[in-house]
Amino acid sequence: MSNNSWDIKRALLALAALAACMFIVAGCGGDDDESSTSTADTTESVAEPTEDPDAASSDTVACDQELAPDSEFFDKEECESQLAQRNIEPEGDPATPWLQMIEPEMVDTSEYKKDGDKKFCFSNAANDNPWRNTGFTTMQATIASLGDGIEFESTDAEGSDEKQISDIEGLVNNGNCDILIISPATTATLTPAVESACDSGIPVVVFDRGVNTDCPVTFVTPIGGYAFGADGAEFIVNNLEEGDKVLMLRILPGVDVLENRYEGAMAIFSDAGIDVVGAEQTGGDPATTKEIVADYLEREGQIDGLWMDAGATAVAAIEAFEDAGAEYPVMNGEDQMDFLRKWDEEGLTAIAPVFSNFQWRTVILAADMILKGEEVPKKWVLPQNPITQDTLQGVLDQYSEMGQLFYATCGCDDLPGFPEDWPML
Repeated sequence: MSNNSWDIKRALLALAALAACMFIVAGCGGDDDESSTSTADTTESVAEPTEDPDAASSDTVACDQELAPDSEFFDKEECESQLAQRNIEPEGDPATPWLQMIEPEMVDTSEYKKDGDKKFCFSNAANDNPWRNTGFTTMQATIASLGDGIEFESTDAEGSDEKQISDIEGLVNNGNCDILIISPATTATLTPAVESACDSGIPVVVFDRGVNTDCPVTFVTPIGGYAFGADGAEFIVNNLEEGDKVLMLRILPGVDVLENRYEGAMAIFSDAGIDVVGAEQTGGDPATTKEIVADYLEREGQIDGLWMDAGATAVAAIEAFEDAGAEYPVMNGEDQMDFLRKWDEEGLTAIAPVFSNFQWRTVILAADMILKGEEVPKKWVLPQNPITQDTLQGVLDQYSEMGQLFYATCGCDDLPGFPEDWPML
């Protein structure tokens, strides 16, 4: 990075910090933001509430447009809703967190009821990272668990908006689909394609990433990006002092949930007086991640905290600290097994916010309910409970045989083919 680029970036970050809204951030202790996971050695443990001193703050916070004055993705009402929902007990059985709901508003789907054989179609943004690999395997196993009479067709847009728009058009016009599930590549660009699919009369279900329309029958999502970003940032703040240096690593611009993660975190850091020394895009590439972290360690001399909007490259970032002989930062990763094991082995001060991978199971069950004419929430909000120091060992024990790139919130233990069919890398 050139010195000019660095100066510009520092100036932009300073402006963002000055413009950030005031958040009320409590110290360590109290209830977990979204209720921590249990240490019991069962799948059901992943959504049980517990007290945890390492959990993020549970105080009510306020959002303001000043947090992100130029962002097309910032939504004050949604931000406040997500931060509050971290403290709301979900409806439903905690033994099946993929069926739990937070503040559901149910809608009638009787017009879509279909008897006999059914065809589920899925337009996937991409199957290009471990989180998506774990989820897609869970999705396929969920289809299998529903029994005979269901055909499943999926397309892979390979991260291309243009290809996904074409994929959706093809499924609508030629797929003979009874229901269409969409995980959008990006938000704004895919919105017209989703609206066109809705206009076709096929029931549409969106999940993972959102679009700028409410035409789908339901939108399945964990609490969301603001919650994820705040969970990690609050933990880092609670373990650092005012003026400490934090580096932020991001993976992909233009996706609502990822932009919201950054916005939620920046509000926390700005209010706490944390020195955000950089916010860099890594493209989700481990080599790029290591290079960026190494560059900042050389320039700054010390990085006290590391915030990430996605944890797939967390181990690569940690290795950059090791290569430089630097002290480990206070950090957040995600529920990928390589990070959880590294956290345990090195005794890191860490937390793993999650974007509950079991949503890939929920979305198939939601589609099945719609074609049975059963009510579903207009927005199906799932629990999103971070893994903390107190719950880490239970998760490690539960998935001790799984590969390094497996995501622990799969909600897949009781599905056909588990564990053999899941990514074992």
